[in-house]
Amino acid sequence: MSTSTPVDGRAAATTPQGRTTGAVWTALALVYVVWGSTYLGIRIVVETMPPFLSAGARFITAGLMLAAIVAWRHGPAALRATRAQLGSAVLVGLLLVLGGNGLVVLAETSVPSGLAALLVAAVPMWVVVLRTATGDRPPLRTLAGVLVGLAGLAVLTSPGLSGAVRLSGVLLVVAASMLWSLGSFSASKLPLPGNPFTGSAYQMLAGGIAGVVVGLLRGEHHGLDPSTFSTGSWLALGYLVLFGSLVGFTAYVWLLQAAPLSLVATYAYVNPVVAVALGALILDEALTWPILLGGAIVVAAVVVIVSTERRKR
Repeated sequence: MSTSTPVDGRAAATTPQGRTTGAVWTALALVYVVWGSTYLGIRIVVETMPPFLSAGARFITAGLMLAAIVAWRHGPAALRATRAQLGSAVLVGLLLVLGGNGLVVLAETSVPSGLAALLVAAVPMWVVVLRTATGDRPPLRTLAGVLVGLAGLAVLTSPGLSGAVRLSGVLLVVAASMLWSLGSFSASKLPLPGNPFTGSAYQMLAGGIAGVVVGLLRGEHHGLDPSTFSTGSWLALGYLVLFGSLVGFTAYVWLLQAAPLSLVATYAYVNPVVAVALGALILDEALTWPILLGGAIVVAAVVVIVSTERRKR
């Protein structure tokens, strides 16, 4: 894709007959499964590691690895970007990595991984809100789906209101989903490097460096002793670097440039199912009625929104 091509991805995502390509479905499958498991990985990491410093280290490592792969496969010239492209990549990285991911990592120090995933499932709803705010007119069925989803979010926040979990953690995840939506929406509008993997590397580096800075400002380095980090946290961090960031995040960023946003958003109602199942099976997280009912409402609303948008397009 040349740098002058509009980033709507329809040409790359479909064949001349309008069928979605195998590459898009493969990337979607990776995002579905890998990202569903990252909530579990994050929860295990923050059991013994500081949230922002660990998240920052994760994305800096993954960004450097991806940049090295791009330079090795396509030559150092593939890492070149105009000032506008680099600025856009940094902005999107701050929104997605620092805001979207960083706040989820912080929240999972007090919020179950399954609940966090269900709250993040509201991303397509916020995307619709952003589109409406910028002059788009979504179908009434889409708007109805947003209203239903908001009702589901109200049910999901009840554990925080009742004191079952920390309300501040729940609100952090809601804020994270809003920032992730803004980053995803911006990525489809801003000029990014022609090579999507180059853009992904810069986004991860920008967000990772910012995460480390925030961690230092929060004082996470005070009394830090790596010898107290558990083996499970180290293994989970390695998994997040290789799969959650390098594989999953890169696939997602590529999809933002290679497929319609409405199709990319379908991950939002697959990830929570994977995350809730893993949290219950591995971490023995409780499946309370607010989580089951609120999660079902949110996922159903997202299905309505995404399916309606796909038919519209």
